[in-house]
Amino acid sequence: MNSLRTVLSYLVTRSSWLVACGSGHGSQVTILLLLPILLSGCQDYGAAVPAKNYYYLNQDEDLSAIGRVAIVELDNDSGYPQISADVTESLFQALQKRQVFGLSIVRQGEPAWRSLQLDLESTYSLEQLSAIRETLKCDAVLIGTVTEFKPYPRMTIGLRLKLVDLKDGQLLWALEQIWDSADKTTEYRIKNYFQSQMRSGFAPLRERLVAISSLKFVKFVTYEVAETL
Repeated sequence: MNSLRTVLSYLVTRSSWLVACGSGHGSQVTILLLLPILLSGCQDYGAAVPAKNYYYLNQDEDLSAIGRVAIVELDNDSGYPQISADVTESLFQALQKRQVFGLSIVRQGEPAWRSLQLDLESTYSLEQLSAIRETLKCDAVLIGTVTEFKPYPRMTIGLRLKLVDLKDGQLLWALEQIWDSADKTTEYRIKNYFQSQMRSGFAPLRERLVAISSLKFVKFVTYEVAETL
């Protein structure tokens, strides 16, 4: 970026010098035609970095020392029943790639979870934490809710998640965010996602697919979630 600005500075100075000299009309026109192209390269993509204020990470705990985490199938506040299962599975895959801790998925319909009779939005007592640990054979539990999902007129997904240490109930990590495909910073992050994760193929087409395919958008969202851990 600095080098591009240096070139622009040189070209503007050169153009001014040519005007002052009353010569080099062809070169002057060429420079002026190049300026819009070069200026387009100066767009600031810093906004493509995900915001840091939508999640919490306990800096006093080493997540890699947890052992095994059970991801409980997310609750669903949207009008699309299948989306909670899709997000849960995609989140499991995204976290597996991070290799921070061991993982397992627990469906809400499974007898083991149903036997606990717990509300995912509740705060658990030490006795309940111990029961979860014993029943699910894990050291921490990742629970949460799909707070919003809209496939049209634009793709929107909202998540509220938390990772709780079952030994003492400490909050290890939490996230609450809404992803909107029409948001400009989200568009930039989708572009960066494809550049970093899918280097080959027809990137522009795939970027558009993220905004119109619910499964691809879910994959992008859960990738971003996993990157906060």
